[in-house]
Amino acid sequence: MGLCPKLENNNWKYPTILLCIYGFFTYMRPSEPFLTPYLTGPVHNLTIEQVTNSIFPVWTYSYLVILFPVFLLTDYLRYKPVIVLQGLSYVICWILLLFARGVPAMQGLEFMYGMVTATEVAYFSYIYSVVDTEHYQKVTSYCRSVTLVGYTVASVLGQLLVSFAGVSYFYLNVISLISVSIAFISSFVLPMPRKSMFFHKKSMEDNVGGTSEDPTVTSNNPDAPCAESETKDPSKSSGPTFCKVLWLLGKDLKACYSSMQLLYWSLWWALATAGYNQVVNYVQVLWEHVEPEQNATIYNGGVEAIATFLGALTSFSVGYVKVNWELSGELALAIFSAVSAGSLFLMDYSINIWMCYAGYLIFKSSYMLLITVATFQIAVNLSMERYALMFGMNTFVALALQTIITIIVVDGRGLGLDIITQVLTSFWCMEVTLQSLREFSSSGVCTF
Repeated sequence: MGLCPKLENNNWKYPTILLCIYGFFTYMRPSEPFLTPYLTGPVHNLTIEQVTNSIFPVWTYSYLVILFPVFLLTDYLRYKPVIVLQGLSYVICWILLLFARGVPAMQGLEFMYGMVTATEVAYFSYIYSVVDTEHYQKVTSYCRSVTLVGYTVASVLGQLLVSFAGVSYFYLNVISLISVSIAFISSFVLPMPRKSMFFHKKSMEDNVGGTSEDPTVTSNNPDAPCAESETKDPSKSSGPTFCKVLWLLGKDLKACYSSMQLLYWSLWWALATAGYNQVVNYVQVLWEHVEPEQNATIYNGGVEAIATFLGALTSFSVGYVKVNWELSGELALAIFSAVSAGSLFLMDYSINIWMCYAGYLIFKSSYMLLITVATFQIAVNLSMERYALMFGMNTFVALALQTIITIIVVDGRGLGLDIITQVLTSFWCMEVTLQSLREFSSSGVCTF
């Protein structure tokens, strides 16, 4: 690739190390498990209703609106500028959190955080444009695991500082601002990719003509649902124009979702992820409802650290469990979706904070296990750009469903229901997921 002459023989290590540094410091935010207590505390003095019904919903709306344009912009700009934008958005978020006051300011914060989450696509796809295919598995493992390490370290650090050093939430946010600022600075030294998956791809013309030489196209599975999805573009344009890229994306999506197996896993992905996002976004509000901060010492940081560790452990174990997921995947989805629904029921109706914490640990671990299986089952038959596209579409559908739930149930301009009812909507999502799986199974539509 020639990104750095002195590192020509090890060019995959240089960008991987830099991206891991960036990923670690963006997730090393010890204040995040204590966001709701901070907003409702003496610094901001907001009510729990303002936080729940007026502030948090803005993140869902902004994420949905920004996601698709950012997906295309990320590829067009070749990743690095969008990573820099994400780093800047992080810094703005924590500056607002520290020094701005009032509901409108916090709504602006949530909008910027929507920008942060929407631009994560750049972080998780950048590395594939600067390393060779043979290193994909290795760099994917590094870049994803370092985010879990960063979040776990941050959660443990935050809990220790609150419980044993008596550090205020304000200074936890100062530490978070320093961490994301380091990440922002590190983003500038990332090498600039020379290619991207769609707009800046040398083999695009070959793909349009139906003779792809793209090394990322799956070669060991000629029957993959997207392996032959490219046909000649009727526009016959000579370059990777915006319209041509959209046309190719549409063709790929149609081919991918024509596979009932992939449709099955994608259905679970969208429904379960909508429920998961809803729980994670509002779980601190639930904890505050069950055990208000002024009544006891809270352990949100410790619980998040354990939940992240268990999620990473269950995800890691998938690679070593000898299970034929094509045959047993349907049963696994049904069992663990039922477990997740039961844990939500436990969280919602528990009057003991420790039972509520336990339900959250079970819920998050079960989701991480199944989303890893779903990711693997979808990715195994697709080339790199195809499963990036399909994952993005599944996330978009999940986010659209979550937005509908937020508008109706959470937003103050809708029903503005209490936190108990909000968690029940996530329980409903899990129940719908189970019912959908049963219908797929009983109708014989899903045949592995």
